[in-house]
Amino acid sequence: MNKGLLIVISGPSGAGKGTIYSQIIKRTDMKRSVSVTTRQPRPGEVEGVNYYFRTEEQYQQMIAAGDFLETAEVYHNLYGTPKAPVFENMKNGYNVLFEVDVHGVRSIKKKYPEAVAIFIMTPDFKTLEQRLRARGTETEDSLKIRLGAARRELSEYKLFDYIVFNDEVDLAIDEVLDIITAEKRKIINNEEKIQALLAEQDEE
Repeated sequence: MNKGLLIVISGPSGAGKGTIYSQIIKRTDMKRSVSVTTRQPRPGEVEGVNYYFRTEEQYQQMIAAGDFLETAEVYHNLYGTPKAPVFENMKNGYNVLFEVDVHGVRSIKKKYPEAVAIFIMTPDFKTLEQRLRARGTETEDSLKIRLGAARRELSEYKLFDYIVFNDEVDLAIDEVLDIITAEKRKIINNEEKIQALLAEQDEE
């Protein structure tokens, strides 16, 4: 059994990364990463499905033990990706898909350089602005902040292995799936199988 891939999707708000992430999870047998958080469960949320819920003390113990691939504070709560379930799924041959910010990508790449990082971006900033405006939730000030953040995120492009320009979402999903297929076919990800085939031939 080939080891699964760790695939990271990132990109600015409004680029469509969340839609692409959820559709790929829905259409494939890829596993989603489940985060640990210190916030309280919301109604209907299930331990181990939506999040792993931990106290701040437990969370800090996990940080000290080096249990996280990445961790961040969001609105006074801590969120992090535990290594153990991710690597267990990969060991069992499953690809594991992440949706994280650029800070998370940097952290994951530092701890697991083999991670495949894909940046989702609109074809241009004008399109990004149009999509943000279409939400109807942004003020002019918040719009400027989000567009500024998008430029900063794009400037970190060297962290990534691929970029997908999300002009039409179904095509963008197909491109991401094509990238994952190509990564699965890399020689480095198939050496064990190749060696097994060669061993079979030697026995004949």
